Amino acid sequence: MAAPQQRSISSEKRLFSMVLALIASTTGLTKQQILSSVYGYSDRYDESGNNASLERQFERDKDSLRELGIPLDTIDSPEEAGNTQLMRYRILKEGYELPADVSFDARERALLALASTVWREGSLSAESRRSLMKLTSLGVTPDSALIGYSPRVHTRDAAFPALLEAIQQRHTVSFQYAKPGIPAVFTREVVPLALVSFESRWHLYSYDWAMHAPRTFLLSRMVSPVSQVSAPDYNYDDSFDYAGHLFSELQAIADRQHATVRVLRNTDAAVRLAERAAKASEGDSPVGIDDSTALITLSVPYVDAHVFADELAGYGPEATVIEPAELRDLVIRRLRRAVSAHG
Repeated sequence: MAAPQQRSISSEKRLFSMVLALIASTTGLTKQQILSSVYGYSDRYDESGNNASLERQFERDKDSLRELGIPLDTIDSPEEAGNTQLMRYRILKEGYELPADVSFDARERALLALASTVWREGSLSAESRRSLMKLTSLGVTPDSALIGYSPRVHTRDAAFPALLEAIQQRHTVSFQYAKPGIPAVFTREVVPLALVSFESRWHLYSYDWAMHAPRTFLLSRMVSPVSQVSAPDYNYDDSFDYAGHLFSELQAIADRQHATVRVLRNTDAAVRLAERAAKASEGDSPVGIDDSTALITLSVPYVDAHVFADELAGYGPEATVIEPAELRDLVIRRLRRAVSAHG
Protein backbone atom coordinates (compact mmCIF):
# COMPACT_ATOMS: atom_id res chain seq x y z
CA MET A 1 0.00 0.00 0.00
CA ALA A 2 1.35 3.40 -0.94
CA ALA A 3 2.52 5.62 1.88
CA PRO A 4 0.40 8.77 2.29
CA GLN A 5 1.88 11.77 0.56
CA GLN A 6 3.33 14.19 3.08
CA ARG A 7 1.65 17.59 3.35
CA SER A 8 4.07 20.41 2.65
CA ILE A 9 4.47 23.05 5.34
CA SER A 10 4.90 26.67 4.28
CA SER A 11 8.15 28.43 5.12
CA GLU A 12 6.20 31.09 7.06
CA LYS A 13 4.74 28.47 9.42
CA ARG A 14 8.13 26.79 9.83
CA LEU A 15 9.88 30.07 10.65
CA PHE A 16 7.19 31.09 13.10
CA SER A 17 7.40 27.70 14.85
CA MET A 18 11.16 28.08 15.20
CA VAL A 19 10.76 31.59 16.63
CA LEU A 20 8.30 30.32 19.25
CA ALA A 21 10.57 27.41 20.20
CA LEU A 22 13.67 29.60 20.55
CA ILE A 23 11.87 32.25 22.58
CA ALA A 24 10.46 29.59 24.91
CA SER A 25 13.89 28.07 25.56
CA THR A 26 15.91 29.78 28.29
CA THR A 27 19.17 27.95 27.52
CA GLY A 28 18.80 27.72 23.76
CA LEU A 29 18.42 24.74 21.43
CA THR A 30 20.99 22.83 19.40
CA LYS A 31 20.51 22.26 15.69
CA GLN A 32 19.64 18.61 16.34
CA GLN A 33 17.00 19.60 18.92
CA ILE A 34 15.45 22.09 16.50
CA LEU A 35 15.36 19.65 13.58
CA SER A 36 13.93 16.84 15.67
CA SER A 37 11.28 18.80 17.57
CA VAL A 38 10.19 21.98 15.75
CA TYR A 39 7.11 21.86 13.51
CA GLY A 40 8.18 22.01 9.87
CA TYR A 41 11.41 20.10 10.52
CA SER A 42 10.41 17.24 12.83
CA ASP A 43 7.97 15.74 10.32
CA ARG A 44 10.93 15.09 7.97
CA TYR A 45 13.62 14.39 10.58
CA ASP A 46 15.44 11.08 10.07
CA GLU A 47 16.52 9.40 13.32
CA SER A 48 19.24 7.51 11.46
CA GLY A 49 21.02 10.80 10.78
CA ASN A 50 20.35 11.28 7.06
CA ASN A 51 19.30 14.94 7.38
CA ALA A 52 21.58 16.77 4.94
CA SER A 53 18.74 18.47 3.05
CA LEU A 54 17.03 19.40 6.31
CA GLU A 55 20.25 21.00 7.61
CA ARG A 56 20.60 23.03 4.40
CA GLN A 57 17.05 24.26 4.86
CA PHE A 58 17.84 25.20 8.47
CA GLU A 59 20.82 27.30 7.30
CA ARG A 60 18.61 29.16 4.84
CA ASP A 61 15.96 29.69 7.50
CA LYS A 62 18.53 31.21 9.89
CA ASP A 63 19.41 33.77 7.20
CA SER A 64 15.71 34.50 6.66
CA LEU A 65 15.14 35.15 10.38
CA ARG A 66 18.06 37.55 10.54
CA GLU A 67 16.80 39.36 7.42
CA LEU A 68 13.46 39.78 9.20
CA GLY A 69 15.31 41.56 12.01
CA ILE A 70 14.80 38.78 14.55
CA PRO A 71 17.77 38.70 16.99
CA LEU A 72 19.04 35.11 16.65
CA ASP A 73 21.86 34.54 19.15
CA THR A 74 24.35 31.68 19.16
CA ILE A 75 26.04 30.14 22.21
CA ASP A 76 29.21 28.09 21.79
CA SER A 77 29.65 24.85 23.69
CA PRO A 78 32.13 25.33 26.59
CA GLU A 79 33.68 21.95 25.79
CA GLU A 80 34.03 22.41 22.01
CA ALA A 81 33.93 26.01 20.89
CA GLY A 82 33.17 26.31 17.19
CA ASN A 83 31.43 22.93 16.93
CA THR A 84 28.22 23.80 15.05
CA GLN A 85 26.55 20.57 16.12
CA LEU A 86 26.86 21.55 19.79
CA MET A 87 26.18 25.26 19.27
CA ARG A 88 22.92 26.47 20.81
CA TYR A 89 20.51 28.99 19.28
CA ARG A 90 18.15 31.30 21.17
CA ILE A 91 16.07 34.46 20.81
CA LEU A 92 16.17 36.81 23.78
CA LYS A 93 12.69 38.04 24.66
CA GLU A 94 13.87 41.56 25.50
CA GLY A 95 15.22 41.96 21.98
CA TYR A 96 12.01 40.75 20.32
CA GLU A 97 9.03 41.79 22.44
CA LEU A 98 7.17 45.06 22.04
CA PRO A 99 7.88 47.73 24.68
CA ALA A 100 5.87 47.29 27.89
CA ASP A 101 3.96 50.55 27.34
CA VAL A 102 2.68 49.48 23.90
CA SER A 103 -0.54 47.45 23.61
CA PHE A 104 -3.40 47.01 21.14
CA ASP A 105 -7.10 46.40 21.69
CA ALA A 106 -9.13 44.00 19.50
CA ARG A 107 -10.14 46.69 16.98
CA GLU A 108 -6.58 47.95 16.63
CA ARG A 109 -5.27 44.40 16.10
CA ALA A 110 -7.85 43.87 13.34
CA LEU A 111 -6.79 47.10 11.62
CA LEU A 112 -3.12 46.10 11.90
CA ALA A 113 -3.92 42.74 10.34
CA LEU A 114 -5.57 44.52 7.42
CA ALA A 115 -2.62 46.90 7.10
CA SER A 116 -0.21 43.96 6.96
CA THR A 117 -1.86 42.73 3.75
CA VAL A 118 -1.26 46.15 2.21
CA TRP A 119 2.41 46.00 3.25
CA ARG A 120 2.82 42.70 1.42
CA GLU A 121 1.56 44.20 -1.83
CA GLY A 122 3.10 47.63 -1.25
CA SER A 123 6.64 48.57 -0.33
CA LEU A 124 7.60 45.13 1.03
CA SER A 125 10.26 46.88 3.08
CA ALA A 126 12.31 45.18 5.76
CA GLU A 127 10.44 47.21 8.39
CA SER A 128 7.09 45.96 7.08
CA ARG A 129 8.16 42.32 7.18
CA ARG A 130 9.53 42.69 10.72
CA SER A 131 6.26 44.29 11.78
CA LEU A 132 4.22 41.51 10.20
CA MET A 133 6.20 38.87 12.10
CA LYS A 134 5.64 40.73 15.38
CA LEU A 135 1.92 41.05 14.63
CA THR A 136 1.72 37.30 14.06
CA SER A 137 3.36 36.71 17.43
CA LEU A 138 0.57 38.79 19.01
CA GLY A 139 -2.04 36.50 17.50
CA VAL A 140 -2.88 38.76 14.53
CA THR A 141 -3.47 36.60 11.45
CA PRO A 142 -3.67 38.49 8.11
CA ASP A 143 -6.69 37.49 6.03
CA SER A 144 -5.26 35.83 2.91
CA ALA A 145 -8.61 36.31 1.15
CA LEU A 146 -7.89 40.03 0.98
CA ILE A 147 -4.82 39.46 -1.18
CA GLY A 148 -5.31 38.91 -4.90
CA TYR A 149 -1.94 37.23 -5.14
CA SER A 150 1.00 37.39 -2.78
CA PRO A 151 4.33 36.07 -4.14
CA ARG A 152 6.80 34.92 -1.52
CA VAL A 153 8.99 37.87 -0.50
CA HIS A 154 12.74 37.62 -0.73
CA THR A 155 14.84 40.79 -0.65
CA ARG A 156 18.32 39.30 -0.47
CA ASP A 157 19.17 41.11 -3.71
CA ALA A 158 21.38 44.06 -2.83
CA ALA A 159 19.85 46.19 -5.60
CA PHE A 160 16.32 46.05 -4.18
CA PRO A 161 16.35 49.08 -1.80
CA ALA A 162 17.96 51.41 -4.36
CA LEU A 163 15.55 50.34 -7.11
CA LEU A 164 12.55 50.72 -4.82
CA GLU A 165 13.67 54.23 -3.92
CA ALA A 166 14.22 55.06 -7.62
CA ILE A 167 10.67 53.97 -8.43
CA GLN A 168 9.27 56.09 -5.62
CA GLN A 169 11.41 59.14 -6.50
CA ARG A 170 11.21 58.60 -10.28
CA HIS A 171 14.93 58.56 -10.91
CA THR A 172 16.92 57.04 -13.76
CA VAL A 173 19.52 54.56 -12.54
CA SER A 174 22.57 52.76 -13.86
CA PHE A 175 23.91 49.30 -13.07
CA GLN A 176 26.08 46.57 -14.56
CA TYR A 177 24.26 43.46 -15.74
CA ALA A 178 25.56 39.96 -16.45
CA LYS A 179 23.97 37.62 -18.97
CA PRO A 180 24.31 33.84 -18.63
CA GLY A 181 27.10 32.34 -20.71
CA ILE A 182 28.64 35.73 -21.56
CA PRO A 183 31.79 36.72 -19.59
CA ALA A 184 31.39 40.46 -20.26
CA VAL A 185 29.03 42.65 -18.23
CA PHE A 186 26.85 45.39 -19.70
CA THR A 187 26.05 48.83 -18.29
CA ARG A 188 22.35 49.65 -18.36
CA GLU A 189 20.68 53.00 -17.83
CA VAL A 190 17.00 52.55 -17.16
CA VAL A 191 13.92 54.16 -15.67
CA PRO A 192 12.68 51.69 -12.99
CA LEU A 193 8.91 51.27 -13.27
CA ALA A 194 7.99 48.25 -11.14
CA LEU A 195 9.45 45.46 -9.01
CA VAL A 196 7.71 42.09 -9.21
CA SER A 197 8.46 38.86 -7.35
CA PHE A 198 7.84 35.81 -9.53
CA GLU A 199 9.02 32.26 -8.80
CA SER A 200 10.56 33.71 -5.61
CA ARG A 201 12.87 35.97 -7.64
CA TRP A 202 12.73 39.72 -8.09
CA HIS A 203 12.33 41.22 -11.57
CA LEU A 204 12.65 44.87 -12.55
CA TYR A 205 10.35 46.25 -15.23
CA SER A 206 11.93 49.36 -16.72
CA TYR A 207 12.40 51.61 -19.71
CA ASP A 208 15.86 51.15 -21.23
CA TRP A 209 17.21 54.41 -22.67
CA ALA A 210 19.69 52.66 -25.00
CA MET A 211 17.10 50.26 -26.41
CA HIS A 212 14.31 52.89 -26.45
CA ALA A 213 11.95 50.19 -25.21
CA PRO A 214 10.74 48.47 -22.04
CA ARG A 215 13.09 45.82 -20.67
CA THR A 216 12.93 43.36 -17.76
CA PHE A 217 15.96 42.54 -15.60
CA LEU A 218 16.59 39.96 -12.89
CA LEU A 219 17.92 41.62 -9.75
CA SER A 220 20.15 38.60 -9.08
CA ARG A 221 22.10 39.38 -12.29
CA MET A 222 22.90 42.96 -11.31
CA VAL A 223 26.60 42.84 -10.44
CA SER A 224 27.25 46.41 -9.33
CA PRO A 225 25.65 48.92 -6.99
CA VAL A 226 22.65 50.80 -8.42
CA SER A 227 23.44 54.49 -8.86
CA GLN A 228 21.31 57.46 -9.83
CA VAL A 229 22.22 59.16 -13.14
CA SER A 230 21.03 62.18 -15.07
CA ALA A 231 18.67 61.51 -17.96
CA PRO A 232 15.87 63.17 -19.95
CA ASP A 233 12.44 63.32 -18.36
CA TYR A 234 10.47 60.12 -18.82
CA ASN A 235 6.78 60.32 -19.71
CA TYR A 236 5.18 58.17 -16.97
CA ASP A 237 1.71 56.77 -17.60
CA ASP A 238 0.10 56.92 -14.17
CA SER A 239 -2.98 55.06 -15.44
CA PHE A 240 -0.94 52.03 -16.52
CA ASP A 241 -0.33 49.10 -14.14
CA TYR A 242 3.37 48.42 -14.78
CA ALA A 243 3.62 45.71 -12.12
CA GLY A 244 0.48 43.94 -13.30
CA HIS A 245 1.69 44.06 -16.90
CA LEU A 246 5.04 42.46 -16.00
CA PHE A 247 3.39 39.81 -13.82
CA SER A 248 1.08 38.87 -16.72
CA GLU A 249 4.04 38.64 -19.10
CA LEU A 250 6.01 36.40 -16.72
CA GLN A 251 2.95 34.23 -16.06
CA ALA A 252 2.40 33.78 -19.79
CA ILE A 253 6.00 32.60 -20.22
CA ALA A 254 5.68 30.19 -17.30
CA ASP A 255 2.42 28.84 -18.72
CA ARG A 256 4.25 27.93 -21.93
CA GLN A 257 7.31 26.38 -20.25
CA HIS A 258 7.05 23.35 -17.97
CA ALA A 259 9.85 21.10 -16.77
CA THR A 260 9.33 17.49 -15.78
CA VAL A 261 11.42 16.98 -12.65
CA ARG A 262 11.75 13.79 -10.61
CA VAL A 263 12.45 14.43 -6.94
CA LEU A 264 13.08 12.29 -3.88
CA ARG A 265 10.11 12.33 -1.55
CA ASN A 266 10.49 14.14 1.82
CA THR A 267 13.43 16.27 0.67
CA ASP A 268 13.98 19.99 0.37
CA ALA A 269 13.58 19.72 -3.42
CA ALA A 270 10.25 17.92 -3.07
CA VAL A 271 8.81 20.49 -0.66
CA ARG A 272 9.98 23.58 -2.54
CA LEU A 273 9.18 22.39 -6.07
CA ALA A 274 5.81 20.90 -5.09
CA GLU A 275 4.70 24.37 -3.96
CA ARG A 276 5.13 25.58 -7.56
CA ALA A 277 4.11 22.42 -9.42
CA ALA A 278 1.37 22.92 -11.99
CA LYS A 279 -2.03 21.41 -11.39
CA ALA A 280 -2.92 18.43 -13.55
CA SER A 281 -6.00 18.22 -15.73
CA GLU A 282 -9.29 17.43 -14.03
CA GLY A 283 -9.52 13.84 -12.87
CA ASP A 284 -5.75 13.36 -12.63
CA SER A 285 -3.43 13.59 -9.66
CA PRO A 286 -1.15 16.69 -9.71
CA VAL A 287 1.88 14.48 -9.15
CA GLY A 288 2.91 11.02 -10.33
CA ILE A 289 4.26 8.83 -7.53
CA ASP A 290 6.60 5.90 -8.05
CA ASP A 291 6.22 3.95 -4.80
CA SER A 292 9.02 1.51 -5.58
CA THR A 293 11.69 4.18 -5.54
CA ALA A 294 10.04 6.87 -3.36
CA LEU A 295 10.21 9.35 -6.25
CA ILE A 296 7.73 12.07 -7.14
CA THR A 297 7.40 13.41 -10.67
CA LEU A 298 6.45 17.08 -10.84
CA SER A 299 5.54 19.36 -13.71
CA VAL A 300 7.05 22.72 -12.73
CA PRO A 301 6.54 25.96 -14.70
CA TYR A 302 9.54 28.24 -15.11
CA VAL A 303 10.50 31.51 -16.80
CA ASP A 304 14.29 31.50 -17.20
CA ALA A 305 16.05 28.21 -17.98
CA HIS A 306 19.43 29.40 -16.64
CA VAL A 307 17.97 30.60 -13.34
CA PHE A 308 15.94 27.42 -12.90
CA ALA A 309 19.02 25.31 -13.73
CA ASP A 310 20.96 27.08 -10.96
CA GLU A 311 18.22 26.17 -8.49
CA LEU A 312 17.90 22.55 -9.65
CA ALA A 313 21.66 21.98 -9.55
CA GLY A 314 21.65 23.24 -5.97
CA TYR A 315 19.38 20.36 -4.95
CA GLY A 316 22.07 17.87 -5.98
CA PRO A 317 20.82 14.26 -6.09
CA GLU A 318 17.40 15.25 -4.73
CA ALA A 319 16.18 16.38 -8.18
CA THR A 320 16.61 15.01 -11.71
CA VAL A 321 15.39 16.82 -14.83
CA ILE A 322 13.60 14.56 -17.29
CA GLU A 323 12.72 17.21 -19.84
CA PRO A 324 13.15 19.55 -21.63
CA ALA A 325 16.57 18.52 -22.91
CA GLU A 326 17.86 22.10 -22.90
CA LEU A 327 17.19 22.49 -19.17
CA ARG A 328 18.60 19.04 -18.41
CA ASP A 329 21.83 19.93 -20.27
CA LEU A 330 22.15 23.20 -18.34
CA VAL A 331 21.84 21.37 -15.00
CA ILE A 332 24.35 18.68 -16.04
CA ARG A 333 26.79 21.39 -17.11
CA ARG A 334 26.56 23.05 -13.69
CA LEU A 335 27.02 19.78 -11.84
CA ARG A 336 30.06 18.92 -13.95
CA ARG A 337 31.59 22.32 -13.19
CA ALA A 338 31.04 21.66 -9.48
CA VAL A 339 32.74 18.27 -9.74
CA SER A 340 35.63 19.81 -11.68
CA ALA A 341 36.06 22.59 -9.14
CA HIS A 342 35.82 20.44 -6.04
CA GLY A 343 37.04 17.05 -7.23
